[in-house]
Amino acid sequence: MNLAAPVAAALILVVSQSSAQPNDVRAAGKAVLRSRANDSTSARLSETTLNAALTRFPALVSRSDAVALHIQVLLDRAGFSPGIIDGAWGSNAARALSFFVTPYAPESRAGAAAAAMTTLDKPAYERLRIAAGPGAVMERYTVTDDDLRGPFVEVPDDVYGQAKLRCLCYSSAAEAIAERFHISPRLLARLNPGTPLDQLSPGFALLVPNVDNETEASPSDTMIVARLIVSRTGFWTQARDESGRIIFHFPSTLGGGFDPSPLGNFKVVSVSRSPAFRYQPKLFSEVPDSEPEALLPPGPNSPVGSVWIGLSKRHYGIHGTSSPETIGYATSHGCVRLTNWDALQLALLVESGTPVEFR
Repeated sequence: MNLAAPVAAALILVVSQSSAQPNDVRAAGKAVLRSRANDSTSARLSETTLNAALTRFPALVSRSDAVALHIQVLLDRAGFSPGIIDGAWGSNAARALSFFVTPYAPESRAGAAAAAMTTLDKPAYERLRIAAGPGAVMERYTVTDDDLRGPFVEVPDDVYGQAKLRCLCYSSAAEAIAERFHISPRLLARLNPGTPLDQLSPGFALLVPNVDNETEASPSDTMIVARLIVSRTGFWTQARDESGRIIFHFPSTLGGGFDPSPLGNFKVVSVSRSPAFRYQPKLFSEVPDSEPEALLPPGPNSPVGSVWIGLSKRHYGIHGTSSPETIGYATSHGCVRLTNWDALQLALLVESGTPVEFR
């Protein structure tokens, strides 16, 4: 992905839609991170404990411990995304595990069971290990010259300040590495105490989740996505096969009261990676129409993230985000937001004409 691509009108997609307002999303992300600042997970997050297979069942998935992080990584690799991996057992991870255990269950039953999904029995854990592949849960990643090359920019909260930048790139190498491994920079620091993440150099070895592990039979290799289902009340998006079985599950953020997501059946009409974003105040209920429009450059910290999946309903799409910690916990301006890595995964699964049902 070329994060520093020039904003040339003839070469770049301009996304014009009612997505999340940039200032709101970034502020919500900061609030979520502040709410987790006192988490005491770090004392228990060693490479040995995180890689150890569970042996006592039913396993208690207690909040903010090594077991929660262990299962989050396995769910991520199995295609049932917990969203950002943070070691805290929240509703995103609980829903993912609930749907993994019962991939054919009516969503009303599976969704209702998610809140109570705090234990895991041995048969379900063994299925999860198989689905996630044989690799270790955690791995040591060696920092390279490419990781440090950038460009890195300080992204302002103000949308008009963002429009002045050449790219809405990562703010640091640590942020880029954290997103590559589906975690927050804060958890990256907790996994690597004493490592100066603001002064990384080639050769540093970092403990990270092994999310790149290749399974012997990935669902995307053998299954055909028949349709996407977007739940307006469950805060998730799923890819399903013809039988209705869930192939992939992603937590998502949808429209709120002032800008609700649509109901009904639509289709995918386009997929564009590294899209630019055209900020149009008239599409935001809380912004005066008299405010000027702005064209924001591409990048992972764009309001639409790293990819845009356009739908047949005008101004609506499925896209990434600059604030992955808000996914599943905040609302958008009508569109469907996923983490950048989940949106990029979904973009590989769909094509023009793929049905999308909002329910």
